[in-house]
Amino acid sequence: MQFTDTLPTPPDDALSHCNQLIHQIKSEIEQQTDGNGISFRRFMEMALYEPALGYYVAGMRKIGASGDFTTAPEISSLFSQCLANQCKEVLQHLDNASILELGAGSGIMAVDILKRLEHLNCLPEFYYILDISPELKQRQKASLQRHIPHLLKKVIWLDQLPKEGFTGVIVGNEVLDAMPIDWFSIKDNQIFNQHVIWKNDYFAIHPVPAKKTLQQQVEQLKIATFPDSASQQVDYSSELNPNLSAWFNSVNQCLQQGVVLLIDYGYSRKEYYLPERTMGTLLCHYQHRCHNEVLIYPGLQDITASVDFTAVAEAASDTGMEVMGFSNQATFLAASGLEALFMQALQDDPQQQYKLAQQVRTLSLPAEMGERFKVIATAKDFSYPLSGFSLGDQRHRL
Repeated sequence: MQFTDTLPTPPDDALSHCNQLIHQIKSEIEQQTDGNGISFRRFMEMALYEPALGYYVAGMRKIGASGDFTTAPEISSLFSQCLANQCKEVLQHLDNASILELGAGSGIMAVDILKRLEHLNCLPEFYYILDISPELKQRQKASLQRHIPHLLKKVIWLDQLPKEGFTGVIVGNEVLDAMPIDWFSIKDNQIFNQHVIWKNDYFAIHPVPAKKTLQQQVEQLKIATFPDSASQQVDYSSELNPNLSAWFNSVNQCLQQGVVLLIDYGYSRKEYYLPERTMGTLLCHYQHRCHNEVLIYPGLQDITASVDFTAVAEAASDTGMEVMGFSNQATFLAASGLEALFMQALQDDPQQQYKLAQQVRTLSLPAEMGERFKVIATAKDFSYPLSGFSLGDQRHRL
């Protein structure tokens, strides 16, 4: 991924799509009578999820060489095979257990997990996929049909979480980073909520004094992470995810017994809100270019914020779920059999040595995905240890 200030101009049809969404966002802003526009959280929600127009629900290719970014399952099947090894541990301890994948992208992770579990003679009862993108659902079905047509009968697509009674493993790779966030700023010891207004034919940021709830949340972060008064004088902006509690409540309600396994980029709270991280973590991805112009091209680019894994652990614990493990991706993959899987793949096809080695480096090196990406597991009515965290459980850092 290249970080850049210069972006290619979208084609005319994409710009037409973008302009439709701009018109809808602008209309909502104009409906506000206080002159403060809409919160950035609402802007991000519309940019990503507005029906038929938002980035994740419109019919544009997002993942892979022709999209905007590449995820670990696209980089190497070894990633998904490691996840399958961890899933097997859970499935073998449960009766009639299934897997539920949240946001299945191109479908390649589902393909590789099911192939690995078939090899291990531990197929789930069903493999559910929850995805809101019609375009991605079609890609997933085509991928499964092409690679494992004999297992397609096990795959069921959902439009929402099961109401209740799910038993098994819920897997989410790069799901949390796409949740709309509150973007706050601190200036002269005052806390502001970043809003979006329409000004001079463009969207613009408009700081608004934070309401009580957000103010209290940010003050708690200051007490924990900005102990000296000098740090409080520095202009500072960052993010909070107010949706985590409700999201984990929904997950907890649907989960009868099993494990939730989440992989994403982010930090523990102490690392997230470092005094020197004064500009927060908001980023956009467009045609494999990474930038921080969050207000341009709504509907055409991904908008993400890093994950506060301490907040994730707290939200899960508040529902009564237990945090079973926390680690960086490199350690988790190593503990989940990455080396053995690499050696087997090399034995099966020695000509792929360089390619496989490059994949392992990308997944594991600290300068690549190995440290920036984290893995967290929470569980309900499940007490067996998870080997993915056996080489380095870092729950003490949360």
